Amino acid sequence: MIKYIAYCRKSTDEKDKQIMSIDQQIEELKIFAEREKLEIVEFLTEAQTAKIPGRPVFNNLVKFIEKGFANGIVSWHPDRLARNSIDGGKIIYLVDTGKLQALKFPSFWFENTPQGKFMLSIAFGQSKYYVDNLSENVKRGLYFKVRRGDWPGYAPFGYKNDRNTRKIEVDSKEARLVKIAFRKFAAGEFSMADIRNLFFRNGIKRKNGKTLHLNHGLMVYHGETYEGKHKQLITKKLFDKVQEVLKAKYNPRPHTNAFAFTGFIKCGECNSAITAEKHFKFYPRTRGKVDYTYYRCTKKSGNCSQKYISEEKLKEQLREIAGKVAISEKWADQLIAWAEKDVEKESGQAKVELTKLKQELKALDQKLSKLLDIFLDETVDTQSYQKKKNEFLEKQQILKEKIEEIQKKGSVWLEPLKELG
Repeated sequence: MIKYIAYCRKSTDEKDKQIMSIDQQIEELKIFAEREKLEIVEFLTEAQTAKIPGRPVFNNLVKFIEKGFANGIVSWHPDRLARNSIDGGKIIYLVDTGKLQALKFPSFWFENTPQGKFMLSIAFGQSKYYVDNLSENVKRGLYFKVRRGDWPGYAPFGYKNDRNTRKIEVDSKEARLVKIAFRKFAAGEFSMADIRNLFFRNGIKRKNGKTLHLNHGLMVYHGETYEGKHKQLITKKLFDKVQEVLKAKYNPRPHTNAFAFTGFIKCGECNSAITAEKHFKFYPRTRGKVDYTYYRCTKKSGNCSQKYISEEKLKEQLREIAGKVAISEKWADQLIAWAEKDVEKESGQAKVELTKLKQELKALDQKLSKLLDIFLDETVDTQSYQKKKNEFLEKQQILKEKIEEIQKKGSVWLEPLKELG
């Protein structure tokens, strides 16, 4: 008498809508067993992909057969048992050794004969082919998306996925926070802790409710750079500036503390030089480790009653001193006249610079096209092609931003100068 174990599996990553749920498989196998008069001693269910080995319930099924607890398996289809060569091989080996005497499927014929085992091998091979082909199609689809400038996966922070267009759009709330974070970090006003707190205060958290861990228009996919069609949140210039700040902040050179106001100001009481130093304070519940800069007199000229002063208070004093400086109306008019001449001169220079940049951009586009032709002719290896392409796209992005900056900038500095005068 053959005793069967029923095995039902439904993978969450299977897109085929025809594959039944586990509950449906159980009901179908019960009806099938009753019709075929099969004795099922155990129902095993598993919600896990079969494309790679290591399913715990399936491994228990194999152990039950090896120990003689049962000598038959009933399942909806061979692809429920295996979609990889190792698990498929285990089932066939159990049949070869006689420990597995019968396999029953409502949707597939099998007999324990050379022909039956051959057909079972084909079924397992087809199941593996389906998984392999699906994987290749997904990769091909992602590469196609990224090559045409579309983001290949789930939208990065600052963007959101549009189900209708299947592209990414700017998320106004997150984008605003990204711009603030980059701008303030590049200016030295924000630390990583400040950025985390900014996000947290605005409701941007991890799935567990805690703060985020923080470790431009170009996309990097599998080591290759592509130009994205999505709207940029920040310029490459700002992105590079942040990288410089990160490098300086987290890979600092020893003994290179530079302070903004040392070297050109002196103590008003004793005329000694001013020095500065950093002090650190730890805020466990909010900002983490925060540094503060203080300035003080070196007192090298003798006794001096001046105490420490924070950098913020020093800035206020300097603003107040600068605010008292004024020029005569005659000089102001002369400066405006000179400025207007400079504007005319700059306008001409801007046109020349714009023409030059556009020519450089056109030449770079031609280089990219030639590079692709060389790669397609197989006269350059993939690694060299990707490296050179990345360099060209980086330069292309910089040129585009320079062109945009010149076109937008104009003489925007003249009107504020007139108001100041």
